[in-house]
Amino acid sequence: MLEAILGSKCREQVLQFILANESGYATQIKDFYKIGLDPVQKQLERLEFGGVLVSQKVGKTVVYSFNHRYAFLEELINLLLKAREFYKPELKESLIMIRKRPRRQGKPL
Repeated sequence: MLEAILGSKCREQVLQFILANESGYATQIKDFYKIGLDPVQKQLERLEFGGVLVSQKVGKTVVYSFNHRYAFLEELINLLLKAREFYKPELKESLIMIRKRPRRQGKPL
């Protein structure tokens, strides 16, 4: 949807994932969208270099989140939310319903 503006579909996917989850790491994003790890890592690095994202090491994992000091963060978030309105319903729902905690043992699906 925003590929022409952002320059890459992968970059849009990375930003949408982080917007939906407040943070994320490369493997998590790769698994969600079922895309290659290398493009995701490159986009995360570019976004961090541009000041859009910040990273934090948690053990061996590098976790990325939005840089709250980024001058156009509010506008970027509004643009991403507007683009999300035009996504397929399945993708929109899966972005919103990402499980952040493990399921309780024995709980039915």
